[in-house]
Amino acid sequence: MIILIRMDSQLHTPMYFFLSHLSICDLCYSFAIEPKMLVDLIAKNKSISLFGCAVQFLTFCIFVDSECMLLAVMAFDRYKAISNPLLYTAHMSSRLCSLMVAGVYLLAIADASIHTTLAFRLCFCGSNEINHFFCDLPPLFLLSCSDIQINELMLFTVFGFIELGTISGVLVSYCYIILSVIKIRSAEGRLKAFSTCTFHLTAVAVFQGTLLFMNFRPSSSYSLDQDKMTSLFYTLVIPMLNPLIYSLRNKDVKEALEKLRNKRWI
Repeated sequence: MIILIRMDSQLHTPMYFFLSHLSICDLCYSFAIEPKMLVDLIAKNKSISLFGCAVQFLTFCIFVDSECMLLAVMAFDRYKAISNPLLYTAHMSSRLCSLMVAGVYLLAIADASIHTTLAFRLCFCGSNEINHFFCDLPPLFLLSCSDIQINELMLFTVFGFIELGTISGVLVSYCYIILSVIKIRSAEGRLKAFSTCTFHLTAVAVFQGTLLFMNFRPSSSYSLDQDKMTSLFYTLVIPMLNPLIYSLRNKDVKEALEKLRNKRWI
């Protein structure tokens, strides 16, 4: 998807600019986990250094946070495209799009740095066996013999602010989108407007639904095995789903793929 967007000038629009960064996030947070996980499946020595564990979690957290916020930015982009299509490219200039993406990454780095610093200042004085397939906070907290109240408070507060803030942003954007669509006179125009949002809403529902389940379920219902299965879903399945969601019924992407397939390379 990233290569396709870069190569086809028809896809050089704000929507696909954000989508390319969404694909980068999918690729990066999967790459932070999958190589080590695949090695552990066949290797006898399944160890990871403390530094390696910290880097893995930091990378994973940066790009999960970035994807979470990018989905909200993409909802705002859809609102601008539908509410005033004639001024869409003027409002969503390349400079504004770049600044929004830069802001997303900076906030994600700040959040990930806070959680990583707090987590790896804990004392691990018992077993050092992580009951998980990557370095995530819940299994690390279980190994710690330090007080983790501050860690849990920061996780709930900072990540909760990002998660609920982005969901609120998506909901507000779609409320305005609905109001804009209602003003469209033709049924065909309304259908076209809603169809452009279908792919984004599907991606939001899958990704945000999984994160909400992971981080805001009651502690009494917490299960490490359930946690591993859910983590497996959003680290392996979601990155594969997003390209499919945005390409299967997307006319622009289909046309770009067809042009790429028919292009003479020699």
